[in-house]
Amino acid sequence: MLKNVSRLASATRVPVARAMARAAAPAAVRAFSTSVSAKAGAKPAASEVTSILEERILGNANKVDLQETGRVLSVGDGIARVYGLKNVQAEEMVEFSSGVQGMALNLEADNVGIVVFGNDRLIKEGDTVKRTGSIVDVPVGEALLGRVVDALGNPIDGKGPIKTTQRSRAMVKAPGIIPRQSVHEPMQTGTKSIDSMLPIGRGQRELINGDSQT
Repeated sequence: MLKNVSRLASATRVPVARAMARAAAPAAVRAFSTSVSAKAGAKPAASEVTSILEERILGNANKVDLQETGRVLSVGDGIARVYGLKNVQAEEMVEFSSGVQGMALNLEADNVGIVVFGNDRLIKEGDTVKRTGSIVDVPVGEALLGRVVDALGNPIDGKGPIKTTQRSRAMVKAPGIIPRQSVHEPMQTGTKSIDSMLPIGRGQRELINGDSQT
């Protein structure tokens, strides 16, 4: 009789457990769905997006050499924030995967600030950035006289390439005021009102206009 009671109890526990599991399953599914929906509907903060991008970049560290290349974290207003480029130098030219060039300006601990030389709309988050190993420089010399160039010294006047072998860094210290030649020659504009009332001097020395008492 005891064996029959034990068998009956065991046979009773199995259906009861199954019934309880069936009853609890819908509630668990609803709770899980609510949690997923809440997370999906929440708008991630900018810091969270940056953190996610950094995690993905670190996850692919074996594919990308973060010493010589990097990934764009954000871009806007002509400035791109890049993760990686550990060996980049200040004022070094870098190149984005879209072909746009830029200059490394802010070397921070967790990212590098890049000044974009071109249309930043061609750059998007996650794009690859690579070093060029050269500091930003521009062509100089008499060959540039009468030519129209962009910020990097590339001709934009349709007159062909600029034939010069002289180059100079774009970021250099300006000479002091004293060594510069004094402004001793006027520059005629051809407009009498300007030439008579507000003459323009030819030269590169600083000039302060106004009453010295103000």
